[in-house]
Amino acid sequence: MRLPQIRMESQMAKIQIHQQPGKQEISQPKADLSIQQPHAEITMKKTPSKLTIDQTQAWEDMDLMHIFRRNEKFAQDGYSGHIEGMGRRAEQGRELMEIENGGNPIVSQAVANGHKAMKSLGIKFVPSTFAVKVNYEPSDVEINVETNKPIIEAKANTPELQYEPGTVSTSMEQYQNLEIDFINLFPEKN
Repeated sequence: MRLPQIRMESQMAKIQIHQQPGKQEISQPKADLSIQQPHAEITMKKTPSKLTIDQTQAWEDMDLMHIFRRNEKFAQDGYSGHIEGMGRRAEQGRELMEIENGGNPIVSQAVANGHKAMKSLGIKFVPSTFAVKVNYEPSDVEINVETNKPIIEAKANTPELQYEPGTVSTSMEQYQNLEIDFINLFPEKN
């Protein structure tokens, strides 16, 4: 005997999902930076050094003097000799005026005036010590430095953003289906 049957075949619906992810790009441009360093301003003032060497005394010690200096020396020696001679004659005249005070002024004056004075012996250095005179004035340096601050200009750039939104699309990959089949509903005829 056959029993009646109901046969059911079902097919589930399938949804198809297509997804495209979103894209985001961020780029950060470098900042615009400008740095300038002005040079420092330096001023220098310098007075020249001065070296003076005076060797006039050394030349005179060696009897090698300029003609003007020689004339001046002769004039001075003549003047001092003249003053000395006047003083000597005045002294000797006074001694002769006072001859009554005793002594023998005529003989003593004749001996003094008739013989030259004895020269002294000794060592003499030519030129004499420290005859060359040296004078040095060092230079003076004045330095002024004026620093300048750096000039910095900075401009920050904003980030650049690019965004593509993602998409999601759905579709039916397979539709639902239900098949119902009936078997052996009716008895068989013999």
